[in-house]
Amino acid sequence: MTRGISLGLACAVLMAALGWADLAGRQEPVFEDLGRSGKKCWIAETHYFTWEFDKTPKMGTAILKIKLFDRAGKRTSDLAITGRSDMPSMRGAHDSGEVAFKLNKAGDYLLPVDVVMPGDWEVLLTFSRDGEAVFRGRVEFGV
Repeated sequence: MTRGISLGLACAVLMAALGWADLAGRQEPVFEDLGRSGKKCWIAETHYFTWEFDKTPKMGTAILKIKLFDRAGKRTSDLAITGRSDMPSMRGAHDSGEVAFKLNKAGDYLLPVDVVMPGDWEVLLTFSRDGEAVFRGRVEFGV
């Protein structure tokens, strides 16, 4: 029994360190709904970004592209971005896990999203600086 309690406590501590929950029962982080593609999405007052898919998502792989800008409107790549895709109605069944966006030569952040069945999908985005999350957003789409 002691081993089970220790393992449970270790899991709670790990979850707290990752920002998912704490020992006081805090829930998962909040992700802001981002709305339609092409719209400016502000990160505090220091950055904004736009997002779009390379093509209308359908079965197979779609590429989510993010363009990041500083306050003055100049392209920048000074934040790290990760994404996690899944079907909200079947949480965990098709979870991609946390995946880092890759930068292309044009400075676009790219993330392949594997759509394996029709339905409602989401990509949870986390923008970070020096390992600290500065913004979380949600892209929702249907196939």
